Amino acid sequence: MQNSAGTNAERALLDWLRTWKDPGSPHGVATINCSLFHQDKLHQFDAVIWTPTSCVVIEAEALMARQEGVLQIPLNGSWTVSGEAAALENKDRRTPLERSRDHTFALQNWLAARGLGQRAVHGVALIVPMHGARLEIEQAWSDPSFDAILGADPDRLRHYFDTLAEQENHLWTANDVAVAFRGLGILPYLPAPQELLNEGFLGPIDITLWHGGPAQAQAEAYAEELAEAEREANKPKVIQAPWYSPWKLYPPETGDVDFGRAFMRTTLAIGMTIAFVWVLWMVITAILTYGP
Repeated sequence: MQNSAGTNAERALLDWLRTWKDPGSPHGVATINCSLFHQDKLHQFDAVIWTPTSCVVIEAEALMARQEGVLQIPLNGSWTVSGEAAALENKDRRTPLERSRDHTFALQNWLAARGLGQRAVHGVALIVPMHGARLEIEQAWSDPSFDAILGADPDRLRHYFDTLAEQENHLWTANDVAVAFRGLGILPYLPAPQELLNEGFLGPIDITLWHGGPAQAQAEAYAEELAEAEREANKPKVIQAPWYSPWKLYPPETGDVDFGRAFMRTTLAIGMTIAFVWVLWMVITAILTYGP
């Protein structure tokens, strides 16, 4: 996760994401305040969150005044709260929805150019009101790729990601995430392969995608662990002799001929063979004598 630039909305988002550590929390990896230069235009993302099923571009926006009532979000045009212009922190003339659209389409096209066009990318406008303000969102449109979420607490955003995880089918791999991090210039923040796999991203792993980053050593260690596991799996199965085997009790010594040890080993082997034959003969005799 990359550090926030310091806006109120970004700090709130960062604090919420850091609390998602329990097993029931949404899985994935997030970067805060990263950018993409695409088609001669710089796109500044407040946050991009990758999950095993989706990629979400978040436009985080805070209300700088204590406005209460209904936040009306039209498909086009200014946002208002109970008839008054929303006091948004960002002074960009575009609404958070318009910025979210621009950034999401740019990232989608950029990913498609790198062979990741089939991966789902969503846009979210996260609205953080003043503490204690009573606010509701009235969204005058419906688009499965875009949504506006009230950020009064982390529960709504968490529910959004839980719903996405149930609905989406396109799966992101750990390599896909690595390609995105390298292309966005945030390789220093790319988690190790093991961490991505633990978050639910799919393998296999191309460790060359981690070369040049802080997690390169961990990626190479992971590759070595896989290679060692494969070697162990391909080893021929050897039956281990029991502890009472003559070769266990009197093992031969390399570079030294010990006739006494060899005599004991041979004698014990012959004795065990005779004992086995005798027991087998007794069992066969008992079956023939007392059997039906």
